[in-house]
Amino acid sequence: MIPQLDLGPYLAGSVAAREALARELRWIQENIGFYVVVNHGVDEEPIRRAERALREFFALPPEEKLRIRINEKSVGYVPARSTVYVTSVINRNTRPDLNETITIARERPPDDPDILAGLRFVGPNQWPAALPAFREAMIGYQEALSKLGFAMLPLYARALDLPADYFAPHFTRPTWWTRNSYYAAVEPEENQYGISPHSDHGFITLLPMSDEPGLEILSPGGEWIPATPVPGGIIVNTGEFLNRWSNGRFMATPHRVVAPRRDRYSMAMFFNPNPETLADPLPTCVSAERPAAYEPVCLIDYMSWYIDRNYRRDAGGTQRAEGEEGGMVPVTEQEPT
Repeated sequence: MIPQLDLGPYLAGSVAAREALARELRWIQENIGFYVVVNHGVDEEPIRRAERALREFFALPPEEKLRIRINEKSVGYVPARSTVYVTSVINRNTRPDLNETITIARERPPDDPDILAGLRFVGPNQWPAALPAFREAMIGYQEALSKLGFAMLPLYARALDLPADYFAPHFTRPTWWTRNSYYAAVEPEENQYGISPHSDHGFITLLPMSDEPGLEILSPGGEWIPATPVPGGIIVNTGEFLNRWSNGRFMATPHRVVAPRRDRYSMAMFFNPNPETLADPLPTCVSAERPAAYEPVCLIDYMSWYIDRNYRRDAGGTQRAEGEEGGMVPVTEQEPT
């Protein structure tokens, strides 16, 4: 069973509650990697409003959605069967995933320095002209969930034996990015999933729980555990960037979404630090007994490597499509070079 953390006393300002939660978080992230937060302070209305907007978007005719197809900045619509997570270390994924997606970066003004610099994953976003209320709903959702992300930073710092404000300087220009997905109730082929077994790329992922089951977590014993819906619960898990930053101490747990019995929607926020943030193993995670296991890499480079290898060329990555000359990209390197 996936553990739960009650954030209520901590969010009320109790330092003792923060320290107790940090100890629980440390154990979870070193042994399981996934948990559900309750009493998290996120208003339910922005989540429900975004869900309704998402249903309207995916109900649009294909030609309308393709008007905002994902671009070189990695924002926009991704049709179904456009990803194969070849970087997975626990399954040789060979069949394209069944979900369709719209990726949305943190909304920024046109004169934002990172947009002017042409950085990937920062926008400008693409919005469907046919749904004028869509933009406001999705931005409202991101802003509501980001408050939880910021609230989690002191917990992660203390869980890693660092000062509570350690991560704050790395989140002054956060590169959060949401992957908003529709999983149609269709019959999968062999070794095919709503989204295939993989680990997330970033710092942490925040995911309001869907009423429709489908998400499964790989246990330390190698069993797939269904993420049983918890009313109002938000799932949190470590991504590969934090796994590297913590020198492997905090687990980037593999997970998957099996084809659901009924249509399923999800809105995963990858709560990531500033683009140039370097995952140079943290001082509390390196010792003579545990030497640095990874070469330092900055967030923007790791995100680019991850998306390029797992997304098809026409879906914002560099992966060859099935039937294209050369076939599928093979499962080779497991980290950027």
